[in-house]
Amino acid sequence: MTTKKLVCVTTLTFVAVLAITLPVLGQNEPSHNKAPRYKLMDLGTFGGPVSYVCFSCGGLNQQKSLVTSAADTATLDPNYPNINPIFFGSDPYIVHAFRWEQGLLGDLGVLPGGTSSGGLAINNHGVVAGYSTTGAIDPATGWPVVNAALWRNGEILNLGTFGGTLSVAWFLNNSGQVVGQALNTIPDPFADVIGIGGTTQSHAFLWQDGNLQDLGTLGGPYSEASFMNEHREAAGSSFTNDIPNDTTGVPTLDPFLWTNGRMLDLGTLGGTFGVEHAINNRGQVAGTSNLAGDQTFHPFLWDRGQMRDLGTFGGSNGEATWMNDSGEVVGVADFPGDVLHDAFLWKNGVMTDLGNLGKTSRAHGINSRTQVVGNARMQVGLPHAWLWEKGTIYDLNDLIPPGSGVLLADAPAINDAGAIDAIGLPAGCDDPNACGHAYLLVPCGEGDPGSCRNELIKDGVDYQHATPTTTRQTTWEISDSPVSPTNQLRNRMQRHGIRERTAAPTD
Repeated sequence: MTTKKLVCVTTLTFVAVLAITLPVLGQNEPSHNKAPRYKLMDLGTFGGPVSYVCFSCGGLNQQKSLVTSAADTATLDPNYPNINPIFFGSDPYIVHAFRWEQGLLGDLGVLPGGTSSGGLAINNHGVVAGYSTTGAIDPATGWPVVNAALWRNGEILNLGTFGGTLSVAWFLNNSGQVVGQALNTIPDPFADVIGIGGTTQSHAFLWQDGNLQDLGTLGGPYSEASFMNEHREAAGSSFTNDIPNDTTGVPTLDPFLWTNGRMLDLGTLGGTFGVEHAINNRGQVAGTSNLAGDQTFHPFLWDRGQMRDLGTFGGSNGEATWMNDSGEVVGVADFPGDVLHDAFLWKNGVMTDLGNLGKTSRAHGINSRTQVVGNARMQVGLPHAWLWEKGTIYDLNDLIPPGSGVLLADAPAINDAGAIDAIGLPAGCDDPNACGHAYLLVPCGEGDPGSCRNELIKDGVDYQHATPTTTRQTTWEISDSPVSPTNQLRNRMQRHGIRERTAAPTD
């Protein structure tokens, strides 16, 4: 994919970090609460080496332990390495969307003629939204064609496009309403810079009961809808015109709220580029926006017509990553000097430093109980995933059955039941590109430490005698720094994570 020069480009963070349990450094007093414990469930694969989790999406159901994402089959992809960028660029295997429920990994299959698919969001009824190849090749790009897909009642539906070659279903609610983006047939000179690929305009859509509705734009050629609440409100972003800015090389892009049948421009924090990152059931929208001049960016919370700058820890940049229904926002923000950064929790006008496990940290998810999950970087050694609750940050590797041999590297989501979606390296695996897996952590029963006793064996592997996590080494490196709005949007097409991601090119 070619790109134009954009500013505020930093490394995209999809993969994370692991270490030892430490209290929040220099900020929170150690908690006297008893550390939680979790059952550890390896979601497995379809015979191939890797399974994925989904970042910044609805891949973990809020009320039940239902998970969707994608996993390798044992079959090599005949199109490799010519794979649509929305898929897993360095993965040579055919990948299928899955639905995991009560210990069973279900293969959701693909659209007729297709080979690979991915699940992005799952609702309380087990309906999954995502995408699938169709077997066709886009003549303009040479990539396999990808269409938005919906899996329900044992069948897969092609949600279609607006006449173009590509579409993706990003999110759905419990009423079965789906939002995403789809290409039309009008050429777009910015299509190679932002979006899901192709060469024509992308428009946000709402799908319901077989009808694909074009939500339009804020005046420019591009829009996308990535999140939706239970009140038929969607959050997305759109170009406001078709005139590129000198600072970004693309037209002004503003986040929007689609409500009551119209697209409401939420504005920015003074810059020409802003993106949404979450919407809650109160109609609040969290995201990230460039400041005036487009050289720095901050997290924001939009509420009832007002966009609030959530600030940083004194550094230049910050990013909002998720939000709960109480309007509590999490993300990552720089300290003075912009070298170090930590995860934050913004609540009632106060930004709290959640600390780290040695060097830096980043928050990915928060639930209704103000439990926060994310990744952290150590001073040396392996990456570690963490949980923060009631003032204490825990290394998730210390909260799972001892001797599991699993290195948990990142935690992108936690639901209201306390279950955690995670990625990591199983016993014997030292390379996430070759053998990384998706995991689900389920809280042990209150007052019943034995409820985790039987979670140490899977597929005949005795985790009691596996190689201890603390002795394993890997060269796997990541960045957990704030990500600019431009990179957030440009990399949104790749929400499934396990592999190392690199920064988007600057020119």
